[in-house]
Amino acid sequence: MAPLIAIIDDDVGIRNALRALMRSASYRAETFPSAEEFVASEAATLSDCVITDVAMQGMSGLELAALLKSRGWTVPVILISALIDEDLELKAIFNGARCLLRKPVESNALILLVEESIASRPPASRPPAPADQRH
Repeated sequence: MAPLIAIIDDDVGIRNALRALMRSASYRAETFPSAEEFVASEAATLSDCVITDVAMQGMSGLELAALLKSRGWTVPVILISALIDEDLELKAIFNGARCLLRKPVESNALILLVEESIASRPPASRPPAPADQRH
C-alpha cells in the first residue's frame, strides 16, 4: 500500500493542490483544514508524513509538530509558510519538524523531501492506535 501523506492547511486551494501533487507521485493523501481535526483523526496514527501550514487558526503547525514530538511520534513533519525568518526556522527544528519550506512550494523539491522523509523514518515508529480504533 502506498504511504499516506497528511496535508493540513486552512486554505482549501492549498490542500487540494498538495493532495493532487502527492497523488501524482503515487502517494495516498488525506487533507485536514486544521491541526485539531488531524489529531482527532485515524490518520494521525497512520500517516507516513505530515505536510502542514505554520499559521492556522487554533493549533499552529509549530504546535502540531511539538505535540507529535511530545507524544513520541516520529512521523516526519514538513512545515510550509508564506513568511519565513531565521527565528521561525529554528523554532520549526526545535519543535521536531524535518524542515520549513516557503510558499509557494516547488513541486519537485517537495516530492523529493517527502520521499527522503519517509525513507529515513525509523522502522516501527508508528504510535499505537487509540483503543477505540483497534479492531
